[in-house]
Amino acid sequence: MIELRAVVPADLDEFFSHQLDPGANHMAAFAAKNPSDRGVFDLHWQQILSDTGITVRTIVADGEVVGSILAYREGDVPEISYWIDRSRWGQGITTAAVGLFLEEFPERPIRARAVADNVSSIRILERYGFKVIGEAQSFANARGAVVRELELELAQH
Repeated sequence: MIELRAVVPADLDEFFSHQLDPGANHMAAFAAKNPSDRGVFDLHWQQILSDTGITVRTIVADGEVVGSILAYREGDVPEISYWIDRSRWGQGITTAAVGLFLEEFPERPIRARAVADNVSSIRILERYGFKVIGEAQSFANARGAVVRELELELAQH
């Protein structure tokens, strides 16, 4: 069973361990410059949790913390972002979590970004009606290179 709930302090230890996975960082591409720096991680999450303009939830699968999902403001439009423990990829957790989050967060349009080769994430977003509206070339810390990033938008329910 997949559920979303408010983030509690103990979740941050799990989130930090998830971001230490090199394969997950590679796929996310836009990760911290040094994912093992707990001070930077804690500051980042302190900023997220104290910003009333960000909606953030912990993703729980069968009672286990497996990731986070949030919507933050990028200009005038909210943008969805998520991170799932790599050991739980391919189990339908991300798909379910995105669906639950979109039900809870009704504001539209809402956007998302994904590296062009992150086919799984793009498929999940497209399943919920997101359409590619643009692309950019951006430097990705986790890859140490410029990558092609797709911008997707869900215009309405």
